[in-house]
Amino acid sequence: MKTRVATVEDFPGWIDLAREVEPLFGPMADVPSFREALRQALAHGDALCIRAGAGGEEPVLHGGIVISREANEILWLAVASGSRGLGIGKALLGEAIGRLDAARPVTVTTFAGSVDAGIPARALYRSFGFEDSLPGGMNPAGLPTVVMVRTDGGRQGGPHD
Repeated sequence: MKTRVATVEDFPGWIDLAREVEPLFGPMADVPSFREALRQALAHGDALCIRAGAGGEEPVLHGGIVISREANEILWLAVASGSRGLGIGKALLGEAIGRLDAARPVTVTTFAGSVDAGIPARALYRSFGFEDSLPGGMNPAGLPTVVMVRTDGGRQGGPHD
């Protein structure tokens, strides 16, 4: 599976993925501001995805990431439940970081260490050199978050991480 820039044709798959992760992220799929922000990210090339299908099947969106080059930030990262543990998050994060400015700190707001469901995400970010910086407050799903920062280029997440 290959990471690629997402297009407006991928929008329905993104909405399906957003709907799947709403228990952890909060309402998104039917929220007009989320939908508009996603459309903008797709239009500006700030959304990357891994989408593939077997045989003649309709390609499935396995995961997606949205970045802000201006803020040097990872805004959103999700992997479909049936695609987790396959390296999709690692591939997406690596590609996204490569599109951001390595000379500036890269930030992401993710789950606090007290959120069991966020352990894999935190481990992924740590493998790329992100460290907890400050509390991020509660997300729309009511879960505590933390801002993680990657400075001085961080590490390049490897299989030993």
